[in-house]
Amino acid sequence: MYDLVIRNGTVVDGSGLPSYKADIAISANRIAKIGRVAEKGKKEVNAAGKVVSPGFIDPHTHFDAQLLWDGYAKPALSHGVTTIVPGNCSLSLAPLKEKHRMKLVGMFNQIEEMPLKAFKEGVAWDWETFAEYITRIRKGLAINVAPLVGHSVIRLWVMGDAAMERTANAEEIAGMQAVLRECLDAGAIGLSTSYVDMDETLQPVPSRYADADEVDALASVLGEYGRILQIVPEFYDPDLTIARLDQLAELSLKYSIPTTFSPLFVNADNVEAVDRVMARVDEQFARGARVWPQVQTRPIDISFCFAVPSLMFIRLASWYKIMRFGTPEQIMAAFSDAETRKKLVAEAEQFPIWPILRLRAVNTEANQKYVGKTLAEIAAMRGTTAIDAMIDLSLEEKLDAHFMAASMGHNSDEKVSSMLKHPRVHIGASDGGAHILSFSTYGDTGYLFGHFVRNLKAMSLEEAVKKVTSDTAAIWGIPERGLIRAGYVADLVIFDPSTIDRGEEVYVQDVPGDGSRYVRDARGVDTVIVGGGVAWTAKKGYAKDTRGKILPGIEADARSLEIA
Repeated sequence: MYDLVIRNGTVVDGSGLPSYKADIAISANRIAKIGRVAEKGKKEVNAAGKVVSPGFIDPHTHFDAQLLWDGYAKPALSHGVTTIVPGNCSLSLAPLKEKHRMKLVGMFNQIEEMPLKAFKEGVAWDWETFAEYITRIRKGLAINVAPLVGHSVIRLWVMGDAAMERTANAEEIAGMQAVLRECLDAGAIGLSTSYVDMDETLQPVPSRYADADEVDALASVLGEYGRILQIVPEFYDPDLTIARLDQLAELSLKYSIPTTFSPLFVNADNVEAVDRVMARVDEQFARGARVWPQVQTRPIDISFCFAVPSLMFIRLASWYKIMRFGTPEQIMAAFSDAETRKKLVAEAEQFPIWPILRLRAVNTEANQKYVGKTLAEIAAMRGTTAIDAMIDLSLEEKLDAHFMAASMGHNSDEKVSSMLKHPRVHIGASDGGAHILSFSTYGDTGYLFGHFVRNLKAMSLEEAVKKVTSDTAAIWGIPERGLIRAGYVADLVIFDPSTIDRGEEVYVQDVPGDGSRYVRDARGVDTVIVGGGVAWTAKKGYAKDTRGKILPGIEADARSLEIA
């Protein structure tokens, strides 16, 4: 008798080949048989009318902290994501000495917009090394985790405060190499670094002080293990982005490693720039390098309120400084002062986006009539300007008026479709677990299947499944996952291709410290299976049987090489 049998499903196996009808039998954590299964299963799932595919792999997340209080990485698992990659953008929660904990928390707060209170009330700091952190998150893990180790924390571990001041000397570089080896031995799938991010004091993160020799030395260690390097390039400048991808290409060729950079997104004013970047990607692949650009599926939406420093204001220096360093009382005083407000309004007027922003939520009864309206509409009702209406509402609501800037970029269906279909584009950059009050990325895969496959017919179902399963497994060197094959680990998702999508963005309070975030429910996903066990169903929710694993980036064996 098999442990689990999935019957009557349409198998989209992750290879890109046409779908077919078959049963799937599972023993322990592996696929035992595909075809007509006569034997019974201890559990059986009827997948008639539904697709059975490999579980989706999300290669760019920041669930590092959430995994400490939520081993399901909710709601990612319910969207069919069975493997996540945290530790991106030079930041991971290990290795980390006690004296640098608050420094790292400050960086997570600034870069990934993770609330300080969530770390204070949701994290019990009982580790320092990467191996100790892995031991910590294994408890109750329901989703697979392929963790990156962050360059910034490796620098802090070896150099101390000097990591935030200067380049490393030869002895320190050798020390970083040794620490990276320890992390890779403990389960890290690779290394992440950043060339753009700032810490909580708006100074460069430690990884940005590294010179080319240091990055080369760390890449050489990745070459010993055949593991991946992820970077955040200067994405706002196409020339610098191209220079970084050229640097990645040389490292890829020199050390035979895969590399990836994110984000790469398209706006109306940078289409030519994206085309230039992709042309260089093609050139470097033609040389034999592996330089994978990560492209997200969803348009860029940003939610914000004045109480929390937001990416929305990152290009408005005076606004961001007030929100980053001011107390609520100081923020309100600054916007209430006539002279200061005049200067702030003048600074904001250089950007024409304000009239189209919408008010999402308020607390006072008097302002409920404005919810759902644009700032232009509200301004007309109140006899003022859009910027002044935004400021006035924020003051009236004691900074707790919430606004939405919808579809600000990456919203050309034609251009985004062509990027997602590109054979050298890696679908990723979800940022799951981060920016929890700015936007909800959960459902990027549902949006891929609902919008680009079903509605636009820009990709076939088989192409889209391959992009987020076997392609990702091959790029990251994750063996025995990403395909439906006998002998492979049974990470599977059952979904309805006629309804799969992402739900509406909703505001929930489920973050430690009474914190809130935006999430999206799954639509059309029926059953998610991790390691042969049912991890989530639409009817019953999350299961107590937790089978998530740490997936180190070990060299792919012969079976996984066939998907490369």
